[in-house]
Amino acid sequence: MRIGHGYDVHRLSEDRELILGGVKIENDLGLLGHSDADVLLHAVCDALLGAAALGDIGKHFPDTDPAYKGISSLVLLENVTKLLYKNGFFVLNIDSTIIAEKPKLAPFIDKMRENIAKAVGIEIERVSVKATTEEGLGFTGDKKGIAAHAVCLITE
Repeated sequence: MRIGHGYDVHRLSEDRELILGGVKIENDLGLLGHSDADVLLHAVCDALLGAAALGDIGKHFPDTDPAYKGISSLVLLENVTKLLYKNGFFVLNIDSTIIAEKPKLAPFIDKMRENIAKAVGIEIERVSVKATTEEGLGFTGDKKGIAAHAVCLITE
């Protein structure tokens, strides 16, 4: 078995949609990035790639490649999963945390879990998504950005 950890952060920006875990969330600000800037799915991708020692999301989907401009991070996660399976790895579980001062994410957690489970091809019971604030501290507390951590367990 192998453990992977992923982390991602994106700046909040006007004129962008807020997409987390593949769910579009109504908010006055969205996340800035080359793709849809879904920090949660980017952290999950990095956790999976790291566990398999296959690099990181930037190696496989560089932000300099126009093919990935505006792409759904669910597609990236599906591609990461295919790469893992191609290399003989299978995902056992994923645990993740979104760090955001607002909006409140509890109403969207189950759909995020469902999206991740479907993209990775595992049961929803093997996917955890949590959300927390930083009590007004740091760049997330100042509402300048959103961050996410993910850990996973894979097996050969």
